[in-house]
Parts: sequence; structure tokens; C-alpha cells
Amino acid sequence: MAAMVVFLITLSVLFMIFLVFKLVFDTILCYLLNPRRIRKTMEKQGVRGPKPRGVTGNMHEMFKLTSQSTSKEMGTIHHDLVGRLLPHYVKWSKSYGKRFIYWHGVEPRMCLTDTELIKELMTKHHLVTGKSWLQQQGSKHFTGRGLLMANDRDWYHQRHIAAPAFMGDKLKSYCGHMVESTKQMLQSLQNAVNSGQTEFEIGAYMSRLTADIIARTEFDSSYEKGKQIFYLLTSLQHLCAQASRHLCFPGSRFFPTKYNREMKSLKMEVDRLLMEIIQSRKDCVEIGRSSSYGNDLLGILLNEMEKKRGDQFKLNLQLIMDECKTFFFAGHETTALLLTWTVMLLATNPSWQDKVRAELKEVCNGGVPSVDQLSKLTVLHMVINESLRLYPPATVLPRMAFENIKLGDLFIPKGLSIWIPVLAIHHSEELWGKDVNEFNPDRFNSRPFTSGRHFMPFAAGPRNCIGQSFAMMEAKIILSMLISRFSFTISQSYRHAPVVVMTLKPKHGVQVYLKPLDP
Repeated sequence: MAAMVVFLITLSVLFMIFLVFKLVFDTILCYLLNPRRIRKTMEKQGVRGPKPRGVTGNMHEMFKLTSQSTSKEMGTIHHDLVGRLLPHYVKWSKSYGKRFIYWHGVEPRMCLTDTELIKELMTKHHLVTGKSWLQQQGSKHFTGRGLLMANDRDWYHQRHIAAPAFMGDKLKSYCGHMVESTKQMLQSLQNAVNSGQTEFEIGAYMSRLTADIIARTEFDSSYEKGKQIFYLLTSLQHLCAQASRHLCFPGSRFFPTKYNREMKSLKMEVDRLLMEIIQSRKDCVEIGRSSSYGNDLLGILLNEMEKKRGDQFKLNLQLIMDECKTFFFAGHETTALLLTWTVMLLATNPSWQDKVRAELKEVCNGGVPSVDQLSKLTVLHMVINESLRLYPPATVLPRMAFENIKLGDLFIPKGLSIWIPVLAIHHSEELWGKDVNEFNPDRFNSRPFTSGRHFMPFAAGPRNCIGQSFAMMEAKIILSMLISRFSFTISQSYRHAPVVVMTLKPKHGVQVYLKPLDP
């Protein structure tokens, strides 16, 4: 008996020693050997960059440069944003060329602006590239393992399940929700004008409006709880943005910091609300009160979960909650920012505002546009595209190689992240001409552009944004109804200060003067 106890203790000690050695080896591999291997591989191909410093890589210099460039407003309203928002890109591309490698903590990232190689990456290698561990950890509390952060076959199956919710007749069915929510917002603005208010921070209105719309289309009858989830997710997003700066430090996500405690608390509250909505749907089906889980996005996901009970890929409740959070975040955030920046651009370019209004009068006779009429609003479409070019919600697109790949003349080793600076490509004089930093929607009419290479506000290839048609339909409906009801000019209190907090935002909001138009 004693011999057995000694044997078990010895075995336990050996196992612990093995775990310690494995931890040490994995740490050395992650923080020293793999980065050195990748760096040497890229240097042999002529791709160089700034020297990394310890576990923080080049993050300190990046944050310092960005902090300096965004510390003040831009003074006048202009759209030359690359030096302000991507100062490290400007500095390093001058020093090392268009292709350079830098280090976000221990994660090596290669900057790529070659549009032909970008097209090849997005279209041919979408199943062997995706989101890195560092990216997934940075957003796991508010998107979890949802479609935005899924990779490989998980991404393929999740995309296949969610796609029908954003296509054909199902997409058109959301139009009613969009119109009704917009009418309520416009009435709120009209009431404020009637009470004497003239200046409005339009970004706040757009954020509430798009949250209202996504709450209706995603949760329908559970829409009030959906709005609660929106406010919690907004707070969670800001906390994750702050905490992501420390992810390069081993085990930082387990530190008992204020950010980690608050993120965990908010995530638990969001999950609790989502579980209440989901359980209510399941209970209605189980007791026979309803024959399906509903026709909204949540209902589609729950119905698919039932269908795939025996399949190798299974939707579980946690994954459904993650998908709901993903679509809520992406579905309201990008469209709200698109609308806010577009209003700012039209408020500072009244001639284009008049052109859109004239088109609306001609096509819609001053009324609410139907789904079929939206495709005829070509001037509005050009304006939206130009807004997305100048102010893309996502300023960079990341893709990590999960295996060795060949990309044009480059060998991309496993573990290297490729970062596509969308903002820099959208503001490239070489691609767009000398007026690249001017608001000129005519560029989308007078000459062709290459979507997916020169223009990629919704990414490109099979991994493009699944909700881009939803977002464009929503933006057109809201803008057409707003422009038909009000004229607007930029307020004297507006301070032009674009910043990136995960997405491209106006630091101080967008203040405009609203004036009701005669019926």
C-alpha cells in the first residue's frame, strides 16, 4: 500500500515537472523561436521592419505615434486621415517600403498594400487564413466565437447557416422595421425642433436608430431586451478596446484588473439576457404555443440548431448567443458610423445634399422609397460609397496564415498575420487620383473602380461582410427619409477629430443644424 502511495506521488511529481517544462518550452517557442523563424524567413525575401522590443514588440512606438497624432483636433475639416490614424504605417512604409513587418506583442504582422496580392489572399486562401488568437482574445467577451472571429470549417458552417437571413425576400422583409424605426427618429427630431432646439449630435441619434433596427430584426418580439443588450455591449466594447493593449503580456487576461472584472460582469449580464430570450422561445415551442422559433435572426439560428442535432457541426446555445452578439455589434456599429460620417460630408457639401434630394423627389416623389426604388437611387449610392471610401468603419483588415502559403512572389510562413491598411488603400493617390482626399462621389460614376482590391469597406472574397446588403439597404432608407424631411449644415461647435476605437469614430460626435423642409 505504501509503495503504491509513493508511486502515485512520484507519478504526480513527474507529471507536474512535465507540465512546467511544457509551459516553459511553449513560452520559448511562442515568444522567441517562432518570431525569430518568421522574421528570418521574411528578411530573406527582402521584407524588413522595425526591431521588436521584448514581449511588447513595436506596440509602444505605435501607441506613442498614434497618441501624438490624435491628441488634437484637425483644425479645418479635411479628409487626409492616414497620417493621423496610421502614423506608424506612414513612418515604416517610408523606411522599409510598401511591404514591411512589425510586431504587435509577439504576433508578427506584415503590411500589404499590393492590390493584386490582396485579391489573391481574399479569394484563394480564405479557408487557411483568418483571425489570430490575439484578435480572438481581444474581442471574445463581446463577440465570442461568433462568425466575425470564426476560422476554417467553423466559419464555413456558421456562414452557411446565417446567410439566408441576409438574402432575397428575407432581406426585403426587414424594410418595414427600418422605415418604422426611422419614422420614430424623425418625429423625435421634429419634436425637438418644435421646442426650439436647432443643434443635434447626429451620431447619437444614428447609433440609437441602428440599435433599434437590429433589435427588431434580430429579436423581434423581444426587442426591449434587445435594446438593453445593445447598451451593455457598447460598454463592453470600450472596455475590450482598453484591455486589448495588455494582451501581449502572458496571462494578462487572468489578472484581477478593473477592466477584467468589469468585462466579466458585463459579459455575464449580456449572456443572462440573451439566455432569457432564447429560453422563452424554446419554451413556447415545447409547450405548443408556437410551431417555430420565429422568423427573425434568432429564430433562424434556433431552427438551424434543431436541424443539425445529428450533424458533426452543432450549434449550441453559447454559440447562438455569440452569433447574436456578433450581429448586434456589427449590425448597428458599422451602419451607425456610415450614416454619421455621411451626414457630416453632406452637411459640409450642400450641393451634393441638393443633388440627392432632387433624385429622391424624382424617384420617390418625396415619399418613403420602396425596396425596388432603392436600386434607382444612383446619386445616393455614389455618396454612400464615397463616404465609405473616405471613412471606412474598419481601417485595417487582418488575416493570419494557419499554414504555409504562396502569395504571388512571397512565401508566407505559418503564424504570420497579414494586415491590409484599408484606410491607406482608400486614400492612395496612385489608385484614386490627385483628388483622393476630397469628397467627390462622381468618382464612382465617371470611372470604374475595383471592389475587393481598391475599395473594400466590407472586406472582400468569401469572407466579406455577410450583412453588407442589409447595411446598404438600411443606410439608403434612413438617409433618403432624413434628407427628404430636413436640410442640415455643420454646426460651429463641430470639432473634426476622427479616432479609431476598434472602428473609425468621430471623437466628439457630429453636431449639425437641422431645418425642417416644407412638405
